[in-house]
Amino acid sequence: MTPAPLRRAVLLVIAALLGLLGTAAPAYAHGADAPDGTDYRTAVTGITPARPGLTVRAVEAGARLELVNRTGRDVEVIGYSGEPYLRVGPDGAYENTRSPATYLNRTLAGDTALPAAADPAAPPQWRRIGDDQRVRWHDQRTLWREPTVPAPVAADPGREHRVRDWAVPLRAGGEPVELRGTLDWVPPPDPYPWWVAATLGALLVGAAGLLPGGRALRGVGAVLALGGAAAVALVLGRELDAGAQGVAGVLLGLLAGQLWPLLTGLGALAAGGWALARRPAADFVLALAGACLTLFVGVANLTVLSRAVAPVPWSGGTARVLVTGVLVAGVGAAGAGLLRLHAAARTAAPRTPAGPVPSPPVHR
Repeated sequence: MTPAPLRRAVLLVIAALLGLLGTAAPAYAHGADAPDGTDYRTAVTGITPARPGLTVRAVEAGARLELVNRTGRDVEVIGYSGEPYLRVGPDGAYENTRSPATYLNRTLAGDTALPAAADPAAPPQWRRIGDDQRVRWHDQRTLWREPTVPAPVAADPGREHRVRDWAVPLRAGGEPVELRGTLDWVPPPDPYPWWVAATLGALLVGAAGLLPGGRALRGVGAVLALGGAAAVALVLGRELDAGAQGVAGVLLGLLAGQLWPLLTGLGALAAGGWALARRPAADFVLALAGACLTLFVGVANLTVLSRAVAPVPWSGGTARVLVTGVLVAGVGAAGAGLLRLHAAARTAAPRTPAGPVPSPPVHR
């Protein structure tokens, strides 16, 4: 393929990706409605009295609680009206179809309409929802669901605030148990420095496309490979934050909900190696992989730059560094690849004479 068709192909692919982004991005969320970032930090502080084998933690940036029951006896989560809501034990996980919490907790907003069968005073009607001794659920007692921030936050938004100490009642082996935790508001970061760093970095990497020779190509390839590694780290972090455990659990979660972002990161790693080796069509590969990395990992995680709590098991600052690296590598590699393709197309174009071509002499 000659340089000019390569350049047109890259532009067509990028246009197609932009058109698909709006419909594809929601599929990348690691939970049904898990947030991409939040300013509210949910933490589990303990179970009173303690039960060996019973553990609970906050997952998906605090959007859900995850309960694991290895006690050998049934444990129930109590709903908002004191009714049995969830049951987890040796024979699996169940939900009570009569509990209003079963329906209210289906979404993070808690706006599901209650069916006529929802009656907390009625005897429980259990429906099996899993074979494992593990269950995850939204719980309104652990979340801030108002449209405005709490009054103390509005009065002094520059520091952390304890919103509430929360408690979720449980029943373990027929005995009452209480799950305790905290909900804090954390001041969001200023996204401006991160945007400046991403913009300047992308311009610097993209400008390498104006330099001839293989050294610039290898430099852009190295940056793209680093961006691919950052993307893979983000994808793995989101899956771990979603509660995946063990190699098999992480792999299953990646294949089920994070496949395309994972492939994008791995593809950027491979494209960077392709450019470092100065393989044929490396400019095209850089441009395409950079565009995919920008759209499917960078744009999909932009919320991280302006939220205090990111959906990863690390600090928000680490997540912002990774997202910025992805944007620098993706945008920069796409720009550098297009510039190199354009330069190659101009070099390969036939030269036309500057003036009129003289007519051959006429012999009479």
